[in-house]
Amino acid sequence: MSGVDERTYVETSRRDKRAALEALGVPAFAYRFERSHTARDALALYRDEQGEDGPPVVIAGRIESLRHQGKTAFAHLEDGTGRIQIYFRRDRLGPAWELVELLDLDDHVGVRGRLFRTRKGEVTVRAEGPTPEGSLHGPAAPVVMLAKSLRPLPRGKTRIEGEETTVYGGLQDPEVRYRQRYADLAVHPEVRDVFRLRARAIAWMRRYLDDRGFLEVETPVLQPLYGGAAARPFVTHHNALDMPLYLRIADELYLKRLLVGGLERVYEIGHDFRNEGMDRTHNPEFTMLEAYQAYADYGDMVELVEGLVGGLVEHILGTRRIERYGTTLDFTPPFRRVSFIEGIQERAGLDLRTASDEEMRRVLLRRGEPAEAVEPLTGGRLQDEVFRVFLEPELVQPTFVLDYPKPLSPLAKEHRGDPALTERFELFIGGKELANAFSELNDPDDQRRRFEDQVRQRAAGDQEAHTFDADYIRALEYGMPPAGGVGIGIDRLLMIVADQPSIRDVILFPAMRPEG
Repeated sequence: MSGVDERTYVETSRRDKRAALEALGVPAFAYRFERSHTARDALALYRDEQGEDGPPVVIAGRIESLRHQGKTAFAHLEDGTGRIQIYFRRDRLGPAWELVELLDLDDHVGVRGRLFRTRKGEVTVRAEGPTPEGSLHGPAAPVVMLAKSLRPLPRGKTRIEGEETTVYGGLQDPEVRYRQRYADLAVHPEVRDVFRLRARAIAWMRRYLDDRGFLEVETPVLQPLYGGAAARPFVTHHNALDMPLYLRIADELYLKRLLVGGLERVYEIGHDFRNEGMDRTHNPEFTMLEAYQAYADYGDMVELVEGLVGGLVEHILGTRRIERYGTTLDFTPPFRRVSFIEGIQERAGLDLRTASDEEMRRVLLRRGEPAEAVEPLTGGRLQDEVFRVFLEPELVQPTFVLDYPKPLSPLAKEHRGDPALTERFELFIGGKELANAFSELNDPDDQRRRFEDQVRQRAAGDQEAHTFDADYIRALEYGMPPAGGVGIGIDRLLMIVADQPSIRDVILFPAMRPEG
């Protein structure tokens, strides 16, 4: 029997069992079930001195293994806390045994019974209890069908043993795992652990900022102008207003408007959207943390990021030294620091403050970069490409790259020691950017000139250049205090903490092409 034929046979058999259940008056899909214990709590409840008559429990979960042996059956029931064995005996269940014979792997059931330890040493629930006359699903029934599984989960190993053995194909194909995350979570407990870790990490980051006087806020996701980053947006149309709107590419400009309004420390954890390519570290929808602090600069943001990132690693993993990328990453402050200009000068032999476009193209082509990718680039795009090729791959340890050229940083203040640079840093780990921070530009006239330069770059063909945001200029004209701000890519950070190779492994439902 082919794999397709076998699955069709199994699914047909399950639908036949649903019909048999309903013929017995047993609903295949319940409304609710009151359990007294989780699997973990039930296991912890039993004491050996209690013998065969341990305490009564009422549990519920998915049947994770099932083994029939004549007039008895064993199963493992799995819930959100773990798994526990169930023992069914025909002579103890009476009419309810009919329901046991109609069980399949992956059914959700409720079980009432007493705890005991088997001869093999496993704490087990012995299903027992009165079955109301004429009913197999009353409130006191020992076995209650909660949800019939009509499609077998693609498990990776044998789960039925004894008289009948069925093997389902494993859920190993990454594309199928991402597309059917519900099945991936159901059959891979380690995947569930990744997303529990994610929730713990985000909760800790919130506490870290809350404890330092930051206020969590929410800013618009749909925006009439997009800004705060160099990226292409997703565009939609608002029918009532008859105008285009954009999914935000960053939270920055709205959060800094709040500094103008007197909220001195603000942050937001939310989704941003960029209409760009997808790879191991890029998904079009992703989660960012952005935080802004009045009367601070990018030096203060260095300390904030070291404390937040290093503290998170220690909170989740119990240490600041972890094995990743074939080396030991050390998150103990202070993190390594590298000058953008000096790092490029050492590795490419160029001073980006004075290098011409032609000189930058020449070193990129000499390095082996394709001409069709290099030739269209100019100005800041070329500077960024030189950085990407020559310096970025070497930034494996947690490293702050400091003081970016002004064309790359239209929202950052001019550097106090060099007007060709800005007070900006990015944090790199494993050769990938995780954070971006500035001493925030608060001079409205300077910001206007920077926006005008971005408009010229857009007219020259750079579709990722910033738009001109007149309302943001107006806000700055009211007066924004000096401030430091930072954005941290939560998904990339969690890839490192959870030791996952792809951003899709830390996003529950990553973007996918339609099936078929």
